[in-house]
Amino acid sequence: MAVSLKKGQKVDLTKTNPGLKEVVVGLGWDVKRYDGGSDFDLDASVFMLGESGKVPSDGEFIFYGNKKHSSGSVEHMGDNLTGAGEGDDEQIKINLAEIPANISKIDFTVTIYEAEQRKQNFGQVENAFIRVVNAANGEELIRYDLTEDFSIETAVVVGELYRHGGEWKFNAIGSGFEGGLAALGRNYGVNVG
Repeated sequence: MAVSLKKGQKVDLTKTNPGLKEVVVGLGWDVKRYDGGSDFDLDASVFMLGESGKVPSDGEFIFYGNKKHSSGSVEHMGDNLTGAGEGDDEQIKINLAEIPANISKIDFTVTIYEAEQRKQNFGQVENAFIRVVNAANGEELIRYDLTEDFSIETAVVVGELYRHGGEWKFNAIGSGFEGGLAALGRNYGVNVG
């Protein structure tokens, strides 16, 4: 039975699931009635952070343009351009045992591709969620349904995995940003150019 979280809640991941090595983080969403003439393309991204809360290098930013970390510990499973259908829209595979020692947090974000040009924002998105699944058996361990009413935000930090006393925990964040992926990148120390 998955643990269902509310915003701000933290929960043990590895302590309550001994031997857990690989997880799949699934992110999903639906678009409310929208008729702006453009597809609604949401993108999941991952920021692998050091103690400072910043990426050690641009290589720790995992997204549709850099799908796999050099350690092999984090892999983006591909870009869904429409979000159509049930279940996870995008997935990130994580090997907890392979995450480099200098990484203390892994933040999961969702942004709207070309949000400004297409005049789109998270006020037009509903039923967004993040879930953590045991890759070995498909069991859903953690689920966080975002119930916030966003309006003008074009990026959301959905949740994070973080190290605590040798174990991995999950924090349900659900925090919105304006400025899309570029603003998020700057916040996490990525060279956005």
